[in-house]
Amino acid sequence: MKERILIVDDQYGIRILLTEVLQKEGYKTLQASNGFEAIDIAKERTPDLVLLDMKIPGMDGIEILKRLKELDATVKVIIMTAYGELDMIQEAKDLGALTHFAKPFDIDEIRQAVKKYIPVNTN
Repeated sequence: MKERILIVDDQYGIRILLTEVLQKEGYKTLQASNGFEAIDIAKERTPDLVLLDMKIPGMDGIEILKRLKELDATVKVIIMTAYGELDMIQEAKDLGALTHFAKPFDIDEIRQAVKKYIPVNTN
């Protein structure tokens, strides 16, 4: 079974880039453009990892992270932000985020982080 990664970002181009790169690595990807979609998908599909943008209109990344953790306390989350808001990054880590990437990110660094936290099952 392929590991599922939920990509949550309001920017379509970033979702497509991450989807293409991660599918080539052997992961199944799911996409959400806002927090409400992300929560609905997480309820139905139980992702193994979430790549979460912190600045999304409507429901911000901290609120999305809290709700994801309520659904599944063990869900792995990597946050992405274009802003150097250290307090938000720290709060996300306190809530269980594994690590963070600043936008614009290095796609190879994201690929390596994903492999580190959820190795592709080759069976």
